[in-house]
Amino acid sequence: MAAQSIAAPGARLEVRKTYKLFVGGKFPRSESGRTYEVADAKGRFLANAALGSRKDAREAVVAARAAQAGWAGATAYNRGQVLYRVAELLEGRREQFVAEVAAGEGLSTRKAEAAVSAAVDRWVWYAGWTDKVAQVAGSANPVAGPYFNISAPEPTGVVVVIAPQTSSLLGLVSVIAPPLVTGNTVVVVSSEARPLPAITLSEVLATSDVPGGVVNVLTGRTAELGPPLASHLDVNAIDVGGALGADGLAWGDLEAAAAENVKRVLRPPVGDREPDWTEAPHPRRILAFTETKTVWHPKGV
Repeated sequence: MAAQSIAAPGARLEVRKTYKLFVGGKFPRSESGRTYEVADAKGRFLANAALGSRKDAREAVVAARAAQAGWAGATAYNRGQVLYRVAELLEGRREQFVAEVAAGEGLSTRKAEAAVSAAVDRWVWYAGWTDKVAQVAGSANPVAGPYFNISAPEPTGVVVVIAPQTSSLLGLVSVIAPPLVTGNTVVVVSSEARPLPAITLSEVLATSDVPGGVVNVLTGRTAELGPPLASHLDVNAIDVGGALGADGLAWGDLEAAAAENVKRVLRPPVGDREPDWTEAPHPRRILAFTETKTVWHPKGV
């Protein structure tokens, strides 16, 4: 029998990755079967990503709605534990995130490492708010009568997040984590040109304790996925800030579409540029996706 020849290292066939969507805790292909090429900052091929469709967006909302009651029903302490575990897994895949952030954003390794460290730290910061936000935002209200009047923040429901177009991991974490703190579920439209950190984050979530459907990640054209999600009647809130810089999409159009069922809308800051995601986070981003529930209860004699 002739010995099998072994090709020289430089003669190997390149194995190109083709990533899928993340919906309901699973990794389905786009129902359209479409993909698109993802390139680095210098235009070199990195991978193929699924080109999500309107139907994929609807399926993601269905998955998010199915998971919302269970996630909101978990204790705040348990949600904090689950989210902290995600930070541990992010740390475990640090090298991959650094490589993807450096390639996609055109950063040096040192700057990419700093961005990844900040993203992990931010996830931990938000995880720590799960059992504290009610103490900050809740209150026992003075009442002229024999009643207790207590107000507490509750989740809005299903939140759509248009991820930042440039800050592929730090910005992404900064918009995904806040709605999760109080029990919302999320449908994320990732950065169109830099989706790889979002895809890797979905792989992290799939191996974590986060229930399927709590976070759903769509890749594709922001201008194609944003409008149907903004007008979807089973979506309760939307963060439109990531539309800044997206080709063919204005955040104002998304805000107008969201008015159809009076969605809660988190608008971008004044100006036409993304925020500086390296600035310290603030709990108001958590409260942007909460409703205040007030309970009246008679006092005992």
